[in-house]
Amino acid sequence: MSDPVLPASLAEIRDDFLELPESERLQLLLEFSQELPPVPAEYEGHPELYERVAECQSPVFIVIDVGDDDVVAMHATAPPEAPTTRGFASILAQGITGLTSDEVLAIPADFPQSIGLTRVVSPLRISGMTGMLMRAKRQVQAKRSA
Repeated sequence: MSDPVLPASLAEIRDDFLELPESERLQLLLEFSQELPPVPAEYEGHPELYERVAECQSPVFIVIDVGDDDVVAMHATAPPEAPTTRGFASILAQGITGLTSDEVLAIPADFPQSIGLTRVVSPLRISGMTGMLMRAKRQVQAKRSA
């Protein structure tokens, strides 16, 4: 599957999910939850620098950096006791980090619905991932405009 708008990093993640039988996709999501990249030292202990993702039932916080070279890095925190939400945060952090701001802004809003989990997790969880993506895109736009 290739999508000219979806960056290769996210297309690869989507394809990894879609290649699995539906019954095994939740396990892959749980594996992603264990791979949420740690936040950089400058953000540790500074919750005021993050934005809370209100669409998530669990306390999820994100912050976006856009470097002088226009390369984006997404950082997220999510509690270990919320593995589904943490998995979604990890997918986005891994898939967005390294993209340019234009590539992030071009990510289709329905990416969370495209990875084959809509029948495996609740609509509320998918809505949370959509909220994470929308907030990430909004932060990229704000930093690009600044």
